Amino acid sequence: MRRRHSGENVILLRLSPCAALYGRMLCMSESLLQALGRLFAAGASELRSSPRVALQRLLLLRALVTITGTLGALIFNYFSPLQVPLSVILVLLSGIIVSLLAGWFQVQRATLIGQRTVAMNLALDFVFLAILLAYTGGAANPLISYLLVLLAVAATLMTALWAHAFALAAMVFYTVFLLIGINTDAHGDHMMQSFQVHLVGMWVTFVVSAALISIFVNRMAAAIRSRELSLATFRENEMRNEQLVAIGTLAAGTAHALGTPLSTMSVLLADLDDRTLDNMPPEELKRDIHLLRQQVMRCKASLDQLTEFYHQNDPQNPGRISVRAFRQAISDYITNIHPSARIAFTVEAECDRLYLSSDLTVRHALINLIENAIRAAGSEVQVQYQRDPQTPAVLLISVEDDGPGIPAHVMENMGEPFISTREGNMGLGIFLANASIQRLGGQIEMFNLKDAGARTVVRLPTVTGVSGDVEQFTTAD
Repeated sequence: MRRRHSGENVILLRLSPCAALYGRMLCMSESLLQALGRLFAAGASELRSSPRVALQRLLLLRALVTITGTLGALIFNYFSPLQVPLSVILVLLSGIIVSLLAGWFQVQRATLIGQRTVAMNLALDFVFLAILLAYTGGAANPLISYLLVLLAVAATLMTALWAHAFALAAMVFYTVFLLIGINTDAHGDHMMQSFQVHLVGMWVTFVVSAALISIFVNRMAAAIRSRELSLATFRENEMRNEQLVAIGTLAAGTAHALGTPLSTMSVLLADLDDRTLDNMPPEELKRDIHLLRQQVMRCKASLDQLTEFYHQNDPQNPGRISVRAFRQAISDYITNIHPSARIAFTVEAECDRLYLSSDLTVRHALINLIENAIRAAGSEVQVQYQRDPQTPAVLLISVEDDGPGIPAHVMENMGEPFISTREGNMGLGIFLANASIQRLGGQIEMFNLKDAGARTVVRLPTVTGVSGDVEQFTTAD
């Protein structure tokens, strides 16, 4: 800019350092705003979830701004011909420290912290900033942009009424500082008047920004809070539904397991009804009574397992069990219930060192698959445990029979409810087994063998860690 007389030189010499410092401080202010924005973005969900956490964040924000502002004032005093009133800064700093200590003690106390407490602390930040601006340039101080940060915090944390109230207060603060500055420099030269026009433009931008923040940011924050509440409700419902599905699956599996002993008892009772006790040999009568007692114990054990599962099972954290204990419980159950069946259990040595996420529903599922193979087998059933060659963290359980295989029309719909290869059967066994195993991240594959028979492969993911108490299947002697 050309200098036409000495008076202008004096003004330019006074304004040029101020303009340079203004630019540097504006850059510092923008960097501070970006850092604070990242701070609040990182903890936005926490702020919306708890007024206590919101107050903690506000206190942290106040402390960071205080430290940054104090360092900025010292640097400004050292490099600038203009001097910041350090006495005012020290008094203000003392008040901020007292407020931080009071707020910290309030956070540590067990008393309830509501939105009004957060609003009062936010209003205190407005007051501290207003006092600082009153002694350090008012509307010409770049730190006045920090009002937008406080407005963003208010719009995020507060209801619409509080957000609008803070926006109106910020506009009033800015307007008062602007009018004071304009009236003070009303008789300045052309350069000063241009600077005043710049300040007015900043004021207009601030008013528009404050209005947008108080309206749209507040609405977006409310929408996010509503969405998070809906997600929390959805997660709770999912956990509840998962529990109900697990219980329902086991209940259906229990009902399915009760079919065999009930059918046995029905046949025995019908036979006893057709015959007179006097004509029955004592040994045969004793054997039938013992068999009836066995079937009753099987029914009771199944119902006891259902009750135990209801009281102890957590679908989100299924129990862990070693493969050794898992397969031993299943083989003991099958051998006890089907003593005449020819079943060959084979296992790779290293499999016994693995652990599974398992509960009663998974063991019921595998037992059901083995019992289906026993019914379909011509002579023998083979059950094999091995690690997946492609995925060592997966356990493969193969159940193979030498029966007629699975009919094509049944294979197409296998795994759906009410599809069965046996006439008069409900067809829920495979469906329940598939649901139980898929719930823990596994899957079932079924296919017919080339010569004869069928093979069912169960894939179960293994886990690390040591099992707790191992649940066993209660069986009748």
